[in-house]
Amino acid sequence: MDRILLKLSGEALAGEKHTGFDEAVVRDVAKQVKAICDKHIQVSIVIGGGNFWRGRTSDNMDRVKADQIGMLATVMNCIYAADAMRAQGLKTHIMTPFACGSMTELFNKDKAIEYLENGEVVFFAGGTGHPYFSTDTATVLMAIEVEADVILSAKAIDGVYDSDPKTNPNAKKYDTMPISEIVDKKLGVIDLAAAVLAMENKMPMMLFGLNDTNSIEKAVTGGFTGTTVTVE
Repeated sequence: MDRILLKLSGEALAGEKHTGFDEAVVRDVAKQVKAICDKHIQVSIVIGGGNFWRGRTSDNMDRVKADQIGMLATVMNCIYAADAMRAQGLKTHIMTPFACGSMTELFNKDKAIEYLENGEVVFFAGGTGHPYFSTDTATVLMAIEVEADVILSAKAIDGVYDSDPKTNPNAKKYDTMPISEIVDKKLGVIDLAAAVLAMENKMPMMLFGLNDTNSIEKAVTGGFTGTTVTVE
């Protein structure tokens, strides 16, 4: 791996509190990203907004407005995580598809790649900038645009299962799975639109639990225990 895109679940960043930030979790993520950057691997990051906002669960609000709140939740998450990574000695940039004053800069592919090649961490906040698209879709889109080798998806769950492990204690976890099967079976581990986009553009993924010890670093250096999603 020379260039990765790390997708962090907002819920996973909240830890056991399930809302807001768990400072210890975010600090640990920052330390792992620093260790990866020290190996001269380029890191870009997308963070979900589920620790602040789940607009799709409400039937009492305009979907466009709900999704806009979700986009802003991802900006807050990126500002927080970027600050934690700066505390580890990393230089960071937050890019958004819409203007956020001096807090972020507008996304530009060439500039993003320039930052990455300089060993700086780039956050892609604000989703796609449009409603009706999840941060999963934004993740795949950004990975394709900056020509990442793989998406590392750190979630609250530690891989892809044949059924919900929360309700089925006998659920089986897959070590590998073709992206076509996720699409065909509509497994829901990532958004269907994102899965189709990844399949069409042959963007592989590694899905794993954020709260497993050093799970991000292991996905890069060895000892990976999640699910590898293949695209061939």
